[in-house]
Amino acid sequence: MTTPNPITPPLELVQQWGHDANLSGVPHNDEHWAYEQHIATRAAQWGADQELEACLRLVEIDGGEDAYDFARYIRAARRPKPPSLKQQALDRCNDYIDPDGIIRLALEAIND
Repeated sequence: MTTPNPITPPLELVQQWGHDANLSGVPHNDEHWAYEQHIATRAAQWGADQELEACLRLVEIDGGEDAYDFARYIRAARRPKPPSLKQQALDRCNDYIDPDGIIRLALEAIND
């Protein structure tokens, strides 16, 4: 399955941010950082998306006639669309026993 490279801060950095922001002084359990990791990942992705769009707008404005196609190419390469539900199901099909291949055939028959 092809997925975009997520912009994910390292867990150690998220933990450090969590410790730095702990205004209550209550010790945080170092084993459970899923919430903080999710928030940090979403914030990093949002910031990266904003920066990419701002840069591509400058390219489109200042770059001449070919700049629009170039910006579209960069946007598609750096922020690919997630796989379709059909493709996700086909990718997951490899995880299950389907001796006759019926599940795969049914999924392949579905229009995107």
